[in-house]
This record gives sequence, C-alpha cells and structure tokens, in this order.
Amino acid sequence: MMSPETVQSWLDEHFARIVAERGVPGASVAVLTQGQVLTAAGGVLSRATGVEATTGSVFQIGSITKLWTSALVMQLVDEGLVGLDTPLRAYLPEFRVGDEAAAAAITIRQLLCHVAGFEGDIFTDTGRGEDAVEKYLASIHDIPQLFAPGEVFSYNNTGFVVLGRLVEVLRGKPFDEVLTERLVAPLGLTHVAPSPYEAILHRAAVGHVPGEDGAAVPAPAWALARSNAPAGSMLAMTPRDLLAFIAMHLADGAAPDGSAVLGPGTAAAMWQPQVKLPRLAGMGTAWGLGWEIEEHDGQTVVGHDGGTIGQAAFLRVAPEHGVAIALLTNGGDVFGIFTDVLAHLLKELTGVTLPGRPVPPAEPRTIDPTPTWAATPTRSTTSPSARTPAARSGSTGCPRTSSPRSARSRCAPGSWPSRATR
Repeated sequence: MMSPETVQSWLDEHFARIVAERGVPGASVAVLTQGQVLTAAGGVLSRATGVEATTGSVFQIGSITKLWTSALVMQLVDEGLVGLDTPLRAYLPEFRVGDEAAAAAITIRQLLCHVAGFEGDIFTDTGRGEDAVEKYLASIHDIPQLFAPGEVFSYNNTGFVVLGRLVEVLRGKPFDEVLTERLVAPLGLTHVAPSPYEAILHRAAVGHVPGEDGAAVPAPAWALARSNAPAGSMLAMTPRDLLAFIAMHLADGAAPDGSAVLGPGTAAAMWQPQVKLPRLAGMGTAWGLGWEIEEHDGQTVVGHDGGTIGQAAFLRVAPEHGVAIALLTNGGDVFGIFTDVLAHLLKELTGVTLPGRPVPPAEPRTIDPTPTWAATPTRSTTSPSARTPAARSGSTGCPRTSSPRSARSRCAPGSWPSRATR
C-alpha cells in the first residue's frame, strides 16, 4: 500500500503530465489516506485566459451536490423533523406532479434512492433569485408520472430539487444559505461556492466543450440554472474541501471540532443498499440514501459522479480503508484521466480494481429486447442488505445516453427505519 508521502510524490511526478496527455484543459485532485490529504493540480482554468489551475481553484462538482442535499435531508431526519417513509406531502403540501395519487404517496426515501417515478430531467430556468427553487416546485405540477412510486429506479434530478425545497421550507431559508450554515461553516470549509457570486472570489474553473475542430474550447455559459442547485447545477469547490465533507462521514458525522453534523450511525445508514443495479458503464451496483454503491473484490466503494457544462467530477470512497479520492476536471478526456489517476490510486491504496468502461464486442450477438421483468417484476425484502434489479443513467445537466435510464425495481422501505418514527 502506498504511504501518504508516496502518493504525494506520485502526484507531483505524474498528475500534470496526465492532464496534458489526456487533453484535459485543467484538473485538480485530492486524496485522503491515513488521515492526510494530498493534492495536485495541472493545466489551466480556461483556455481563453490561460490562468493556471491550482489546488486552491474551485471546480463545479455537478451531481456530487446530491450528497450534500442528502446530508441536509438526513439532518432533518436526525432531528425528528421528517420521517423517511412518511409521504412528502406531510411536510410539503404544495408538491404536485401529473399523477395526484402518486404525488400523495411519494416518500422522502423514494426521492433519495431515485424511485419516485416521475420525469427526472426537468431543467426549467426560474430565474436567479432566492425563490428559484420555490418557483421550480410550482412549475412541475403537471410533469408525467412514468412509473408507480417505488416500482422503478430512474435517476431523478427533479426529485433532488424537490428535496432541496423540502430543506428550504423546514429551515425557513434559501437552499444555498442552509447549505452554508449547516455544512460549510460547521466543517470549516474555505473554498466552497454555492453560486457564481461566491465562485468569483476564488480561482474558478470554466467548463470546456468540443469546438468545431474537436479541440476543447471554453463553454458559452459557466453554470446551469439556479433552480436546479440542489441537484447539482452550480456548486463549486476544491477537491480538498470536498474530501473534508467526506471525512465527516468517515468520522460518523463528526466535524473536526467534534461537533455532530450528522447523527451517530446516519452516514453508515446512508451507505446501506436500497436498490440493486445491473453493472453498467461507470455505474454502481446499488444505490443507498443519495449515494452510489459499488462492490468490488469483496469490498465496498461508495461515491458519486457529476457533470455540468463542460465540467466533470468524480468521487470514490473506500470506508473500510478510510480512503477517499476526489478528481475535478473542466473538459477533455475525463474518463481517461479518471482511469489514469483515480482508479490507479484507489487500487494502490486499497487493492480495489474498478471495472473498465465496456467496449463493443468483436462480433455482436443477437439479443431479445423484451425486458426480463416485464412479466414478473421482482420485489425486495426488508432486510438491511435488500437489493433489487434496477438501472441508472444520467447526471445533472449532461444526461448520459449510453445506458437505459430505468428498470424495474423496489426501494426497500424497511432497510433503515426513519429516525423520526423510531
């Protein structure tokens, strides 16, 4: 296993070179191992300005924001303000979708593990004011209910905006303000930007997209709509700050000063599988309460990925080893640098080999497109390890198109009793 000193030496020697070789305009990485955080950065924040990327630069984390939103929701659960298996309407009576019966039945747990069943890729821009999330909730009253609540896993950005509104209503403040007061401040984070207004105070990365000649050029916009902030439209930070948030989870919810950010056992409960997924490109094998979960070589790896306009973020955590790696990028061959850096270091530090991305077979075979669950859907048990078939695709702002967005599933409501009703 690599020592912290060896990790830093490897990063110093190789990271900037890999950034250049993979055509990534700029990137930053942080590695948590043996209680130490090692960092490196390479490239530029924008090819238009040529400003150097440093370890103090902030990059957007995209859908990794959902882990922050999940933590804010679980704080409500810890305090007994909400119950995971209570219908959302009990706390957010104005919640509506196209199917009234479904809207009345959807629970907080179902939203956290992406089985609420309504259309999940709604990116309506409701303005830049503090009421953007509130207006967004009012705008989805007629969106289609694609599946019955709890029946099918379908990655749902919309659902996390709804959860963000739940946080706003019960805390009486805008989402950004709650995130800052209840997570950023208690953890002592210094380089976290919930919006462009804070990002401008730091060295901020600009996303890059393919230009006419295929080369990466600065994106025409810095962020997605504020209305989607709880799902991951604009939150930016350094990898070091992201790992400080992760370190709190590894410390059973404790901040560096010993104060409780999450209740005892809450972080571990969030990592308990709620829905089982098939092996897909870059996806986990299960989903917890907000978290993606993978099982490799008999070990558990949790995390999340994120994508915004020309920026891609990756996070992997091996709880048994106390290891976490955050890789933030602003364009180029992001999957290549993920393999060269994050996957490589995770293997060296934990022995876990992450699966590579699939490649087309040399001789394609004929398949039957009929869903195997069409006739006999599988239901889960209520044990803590319950898992059921499902599939996931998509990330905030940049929905993935390489795999199906949903499949028959059940979220296991008994896998962790609500603290509010214990």
